[in-house]
Amino acid sequence: MRRVLSVVAAAVLVSSALATASAQARTAGNPGTGSSGHHTPGTPAYTPPPIAWGTCPTTSLRNAGAQCGYLTVPLDYADPAGQKIQLYVSRIAHKTSDAAAQGPMLVNPGGPGGSGLGLARLGQFVPNHGGDPYDWIGFDPRGVGRSIPSLSCDPSYFAPGRPAYEPGPGIKQFWLDKAAGYAADCATAGGALLDHDRTTDWVNDMESIRKALGASQINYYGFSYGTYLGQVYATLHPDRVRRFVLDGVIGASQAWYELNLAQEKQFDPNINTFFDWVAKNDASYGLGTDGKAVRQIYYDTLADLTAHPQADFGASDWNDVFVGAAYYVFDWDTYAHVLAAAAHGDLAPAKEAYGAPGDATYASYLAVECTDAPWPSWKKQEHDAYKIASSAPFLAWNNTWYNAPCLTWAAPSARPVKVDGKSVPPILMIEETNDAATPFAGALEARRQFPRSVMIEGVGGTTHAGSLSGVACTDDKIADYLLTGNLPKRRPGNRSDVQCDPVPPPTPTPVAGAAVAAPSGASTHDRLGSLRKVITEAAMPQP
Repeated sequence: MRRVLSVVAAAVLVSSALATASAQARTAGNPGTGSSGHHTPGTPAYTPPPIAWGTCPTTSLRNAGAQCGYLTVPLDYADPAGQKIQLYVSRIAHKTSDAAAQGPMLVNPGGPGGSGLGLARLGQFVPNHGGDPYDWIGFDPRGVGRSIPSLSCDPSYFAPGRPAYEPGPGIKQFWLDKAAGYAADCATAGGALLDHDRTTDWVNDMESIRKALGASQINYYGFSYGTYLGQVYATLHPDRVRRFVLDGVIGASQAWYELNLAQEKQFDPNINTFFDWVAKNDASYGLGTDGKAVRQIYYDTLADLTAHPQADFGASDWNDVFVGAAYYVFDWDTYAHVLAAAAHGDLAPAKEAYGAPGDATYASYLAVECTDAPWPSWKKQEHDAYKIASSAPFLAWNNTWYNAPCLTWAAPSARPVKVDGKSVPPILMIEETNDAATPFAGALEARRQFPRSVMIEGVGGTTHAGSLSGVACTDDKIADYLLTGNLPKRRPGNRSDVQCDPVPPPTPTPVAGAAVAAPSGASTHDRLGSLRKVITEAAMPQP
């Protein structure tokens, strides 16, 4: 699923060995036609060597007592004796006695493409010592972060100064050409990795991690795309599932084109909720008490940048800045200050908020989503974009161009796994009512697919994947499940099982004399307080 852009700086280029192996790998056949190369039933098994644990590369992980090391896995699980790649894994051991320990807890931050290495520290933020019995296992998935190789295609792809997303003279061809160029760059950079970078490959890698840890089952905490990864893992390996927490839940049947359409429809009411909140807090921001008028400030600025783009800041950059406000409530105060400054002709805070994002997460996002499932023709995508933009313009064209490299992606698409949780033990799902990144209907689908699951709803909320943010109603139930395995009672019908308050918005700060600070990429995997820092650092390269 689409993520906020300003997250991860570019990673190193894929090794030339993988690039030169590209043609040979592609002759093996379309991954969706039976020669997939994934360790699903009927393909060869692989037993990894042990992880040689050592010192972690970041200060934050070292201070948390983590160990890190590389895990060697096949590039192609259908050829387990063939070419190998390496996953970088982190571990923070359980804080209970060995007798009370409950095994490994793998964590994935979503994306796909987010680095999970720093999320080994997540356990300390589960209330009531709910994380203490687990060995928390962070990992950079294949192609991501410190794993080898790491995929990066064009670090300048999101450099600011880009034109509008909405169609206009020359705009459509600009974005089609730009997207095709990025896909070509990824074909060169990624080589054979692109043929083996699907969700099923990541599931196989999770199995290799499990084996390397000597565990008969895994526990798992997945955010956003990580909820889909968890569902596919549970479908293919139900006997390996112990306790799973899925936060910001994806409906598997929507992977991936339909999910993007659903996102586009929900982002519009969510950004309007933000504008209404700014209007409600006129005493702090001075933009008026009418949410529609506040919204107009955003669109007037968009129109001005469309007609008169600046060399270092264009209309698409302005749009990207505010996507985070429709994802999460955490940085609403910052975005309100950015909007207030723009209303007075000052775009400096907006430029700072946009930053200069790299493309490592984006490249891995495409590597998975372009090949997990087929994408429709440009004719259909363009038709759908025009249709949705007519009533929900905020993200319709932004999202369309974000996914446009899939039109010419070098690796073929596969048939997605049919998710089936009938044999899966009880798991816990968390979703806010108006989550735009993973809309509520998809979460209800997942609940239906896993008939022993229980869903907590943050009623009325717009925050995506916001668990462990201090809402006791939600967080205490997570802790109880992790400690005891107990879940609230599942209710009949197509609905959530428990209703809690959503993640609350921040306290407004007055514009006059207030410092306007950029989100600094925090909006992608944001939480509150110290946990916000942990999630942010998990997605950022560290010294």
